[in-house]
Amino acid sequence: MLHTGSGGVFDVETIEDRPGFIALRVSGKGSQSLMETEPGGHRWQEPSGKKGHIHTSTITVAVLDEVSEKEYQLDLSDVSFSFYRASGAGGQHRNKTDSACRAIHTPSGIVVRAENARSQHVNKATAIEALRAKLSSSAKEAAQNERSSDRKGQVGTGMRADKIRTIRMQDNIVTCHRTNNKHKTKAYLKGDLSWL
Repeated sequence: MLHTGSGGVFDVETIEDRPGFIALRVSGKGSQSLMETEPGGHRWQEPSGKKGHIHTSTITVAVLDEVSEKEYQLDLSDVSFSFYRASGAGGQHRNKTDSACRAIHTPSGIVVRAENARSQHVNKATAIEALRAKLSSSAKEAAQNERSSDRKGQVGTGMRADKIRTIRMQDNIVTCHRTNNKHKTKAYLKGDLSWL
């Protein structure tokens, strides 16, 4: 869906939508500058119709770069290989030659072994692929932990003290609690963030 804001035209796509959570992809000209002011708690207030009571809802927003799925690039100069005789069934060739391979990724200390094939070259190639898979998994886990920590830092606890903006429908005022600036709700809802 195309939207127009103070920063330009941008596209909003729903990635995930479940009770209490929605993930959106915002892209296009001005989308990054548009979203950089949004992380934190947003409070929405409107009259509830019952004796002048005000209904308040809170939403927390985190703005994260999209994760790109790249294949892990293994630098073989970081890997030390050693070869040894494999044990177990496999015939004379397997038991009398150093065909099994141990690969150690020096920076991380991750070790893999490959000894199923009779060929040293095949076992080495298998060890490299196993090492690449382990390092890729480890890198993804580290990135996910960093992303989770970044998200938690942006949204805070969701309590009132963490709010960055209050949208008050009853008096047509939006307040940015970071800058203390106020703006008209209707203009804000149309995408005008120039006042922030």
